[in-house]
Amino acid sequence: MIAIIKYNGGNVNSVQNALNRLNVSSVFTDNFDLIRKADKVIFPGVGEASSTMKILKEKSLDRLIPTLKQPVLGICLGMQLMCKNNEEGNTVGMGIFDISVKKFPSENIVPHMGWNTISELQSPIFSGIEEENDVYFVHSFYCELSKNTTSVCDYILPFSASLQKDNFYAMQFHPEKSGRVGSRLLENFLKL
Repeated sequence: MIAIIKYNGGNVNSVQNALNRLNVSSVFTDNFDLIRKADKVIFPGVGEASSTMKILKEKSLDRLIPTLKQPVLGICLGMQLMCKNNEEGNTVGMGIFDISVKKFPSENIVPHMGWNTISELQSPIFSGIEEENDVYFVHSFYCELSKNTTSVCDYILPFSASLQKDNFYAMQFHPEKSGRVGSRLLENFLKL
């Protein structure tokens, strides 16, 4: 069973549709027992960091997520909230990744929106995916490069397109909107 974390935000319908295309059922839930019992957990995100973190705290999901033992996938804002802090709303994150999330400098178009190339792929989640593939991004804030970086994108500056630490995987881009490459990434995550 795949649990998609429910917290009044996120890109849930697109994620569920992507899983349905892979013939995988999922449940959209904030129930601690269901989340703990799930084979895999997906933490999607679309929205503003401080208001989203407030909701997670109200539901105590900010304390649950870092304790999960099964593979967990954070997407977009989900990835950012798994970091230690975020300049958006001066938000303290869950600290799974010891990384700061910063706002892109405004000399170029922000948000970073559309297809862009990822490279330096360094995780089992990229199995069968060649270097220099394009995936779909929508974000104004980015995760710094770190020892947990598993792929890199360059928009204004190089940033972490994905992260991994232990059983926690995260992607700044949207695999559910990234066509064939995104489907393969989700398949790889589901096989972990």
